[in-house]
Amino acid sequence: MKEKLTRSQERVLHLLQHSDRAISAQDIYSELRNNEKSIGLATVYRSLDILKLQGLIKALTLPNGETVYSVMPADKHHLNCLNCGKSLPIDFCPVHDLGSQLAKTHSFQIYYHTLEFFGLCSQCQQKS
Repeated sequence: MKEKLTRSQERVLHLLQHSDRAISAQDIYSELRNNEKSIGLATVYRSLDILKLQGLIKALTLPNGETVYSVMPADKHHLNCLNCGKSLPIDFCPVHDLGSQLAKTHSFQIYYHTLEFFGLCSQCQQKS
């Protein structure tokens, strides 16, 4: 059961929902501060942890060690660039039947799933 979100968690989630790319905790903190929302960096990290545990957002650690965050829509599939953090959606579900089979054979109620591929987008391939 998901708990009600705090105001800080709602602010972080709202920002991620309206971002067109995955962003770092520091960027979230800066953006909220620029919009005159009083929030501490530690609160941003705590909010991100709670949102991640509730399955509302996902985290991707880039090769430089930076972690970027984005919303976690149910049953979405992505190609994720490890260099720039761009996430390209896959428009069909290649594992839907597998999920149904696993739910049945293991008596497990599946709420959603994710499928992530990691590599380099075309722009980052051209740069390297």
